[in-house]
Amino acid sequence: MTTNAFPTTWGTTLLPDGSARFRLWAPDEMQVSLRAPGGDLAMNRDDDGWFEIVTNRVAVGGGYAFVLGDGMMVPDPAARGQIDSVHGPSKLVDPDAYEWQTHWVGRPWEETVIYEMHVGTFTEEGTFEAAIEKLPHLKALGVTAVEVLPLAHFGGNRGWGYDGVLLYAPHAAYGTPEDFKAFVDAAHAEGLMVFLDVVYNHFGPDGNYLGRYASPFFHPDRHTPWGAAIALDRPEVRAYFIDNPLYWLTEFRLDGLRFDAIDHIQDLSDEPILEEMARRIRASFDRPIHLHTEDERNIVRLHPYEGGRPRLFTAEWNDDYHNVVHPIATGDSEGYYMDFVTDPWRKLGRALSEGFIFQGEPSKIHGNTPRGEISTGQPLTAFVIFNQNHDQVGNRAFGERLIDLAEHDMVVALTAVLLLTPQIPLLWMGEEWGETRPFCFFCDFDGELAAAVRKGRRNEFSKFDAFIDPDTREDIPDPNLLSTFEASRVDWEKVETERGKTWLDLYATLLAARAEWIVPRLEGIPPGAGEVLRAEDGIVDVIWRLGDGSVLTMAINLTTEDAGPRQDGAIVAAVAEGRIAAPATRAPHSVIVTLVRP
Repeated sequence: MTTNAFPTTWGTTLLPDGSARFRLWAPDEMQVSLRAPGGDLAMNRDDDGWFEIVTNRVAVGGGYAFVLGDGMMVPDPAARGQIDSVHGPSKLVDPDAYEWQTHWVGRPWEETVIYEMHVGTFTEEGTFEAAIEKLPHLKALGVTAVEVLPLAHFGGNRGWGYDGVLLYAPHAAYGTPEDFKAFVDAAHAEGLMVFLDVVYNHFGPDGNYLGRYASPFFHPDRHTPWGAAIALDRPEVRAYFIDNPLYWLTEFRLDGLRFDAIDHIQDLSDEPILEEMARRIRASFDRPIHLHTEDERNIVRLHPYEGGRPRLFTAEWNDDYHNVVHPIATGDSEGYYMDFVTDPWRKLGRALSEGFIFQGEPSKIHGNTPRGEISTGQPLTAFVIFNQNHDQVGNRAFGERLIDLAEHDMVVALTAVLLLTPQIPLLWMGEEWGETRPFCFFCDFDGELAAAVRKGRRNEFSKFDAFIDPDTREDIPDPNLLSTFEASRVDWEKVETERGKTWLDLYATLLAARAEWIVPRLEGIPPGAGEVLRAEDGIVDVIWRLGDGSVLTMAINLTTEDAGPRQDGAIVAAVAEGRIAAPATRAPHSVIVTLVRP
């Protein structure tokens, strides 16, 4: 019998005779029972604190939980599903219940155009099932990969997903595990890859019971911004985390993962857990698997390439690119933007030609300490770039998008820059039709926790000039209100407006040009492929030598004046003065991309 099930160390395993094995590591307990229909069943304990029982008392789809020695009931931390909330019973899930329809072999990384989406606000219904209906839109747009914000079950119904506590269970408010598999299946049928954002640096504050019965899961003397550090050097804890990406990739047939804020993962192990994860993943699949990271440190050592292919992680989010583009577009200079407002044209040129801007230079926001590593040894496809994403929109006080903060023609020009470079572009849901609804920070907590989050959110912006006045800070949307969540849903009706169609045509035209002219030449692009020809006073000119030896040139004019004759070569795509154009000269707010074949 073939199976899609991944054999997890924790949690449940369905057995051929219809029974199931239940396992929990609870070293602080001497007695643990399985709560099952018909009454509690005592579990067997070994010397290492593992409790186990095999029984047929729980049917597939039925609920179960663990009962500690003092009578407290807790969910399975490795449950594949929950009946309802993170505080209630877990659901026994059959990993083979879904019948896959699409034969899928994956797509190469060089073809990737990422569309980042939050399931709960992507449609009015906020479900996997409703999101399936929008997949043809993404295919027609020219997107090749959907990146879903974290799905691990978190407290409440509403949230970004970065406070997950049950890392193996898709959030029940979005649908069942089978519903998520149907979403992946439908995406594959459209030729779209699916990536999942995963969080291994902390657990959320609501519904994490591991410390109640497995205190060695955490290091009491080491702390992160979210509490005690996870004890990743313990084999039981390590198994919980290393199994998790393998589980998502195996049972849901995902094409890749995005690893959130890995700079906050504290690991004292001889072999860092991230490296072991990547090696295990690379050894487990014979289809393309794409792994990318978010890391404030600007490091490259987790992304070694050999023969043009990644040995561990594929790519890294390049925040530096956004951090220079945003102040160029908006004039913002507060917070982390202070590092990017000086000599922005040189910095933009470096981001386009080399990847990171900070490659060991001192950073003001980091206390003038060196930040980053030299990135010119990486192929440019090892960087994911964006003009905006969930963080850069949602972590503003009012969740404004770039289109609300910058002039129209500037946004059009920067869209062309994003979509026509050799680096891997990422779009944030709704930007392709000029969405103006905000994406605010929202959650669904009660009592003291809700008050603490509300207060913290408002204090977070007290360092910004516009929010020095406490009364002004009171205007920041309350994360716990349903209205904050509802205001963050994208508006699909705008797609059919004249304005929406104009924006869609811009994105689709640029992505079609990328697919035709640039993507086929990215395989084999060497390190050090980029070179800045000019970077001053609103003018940035960059060339790249692509994998087939052709030369791609991008001439950027972000001023309001004509900048003279354009470069030679076949025009790949061009925008000028807020629209698709092929200007004879370097018109205001123009981006002209040309290609010279070898």
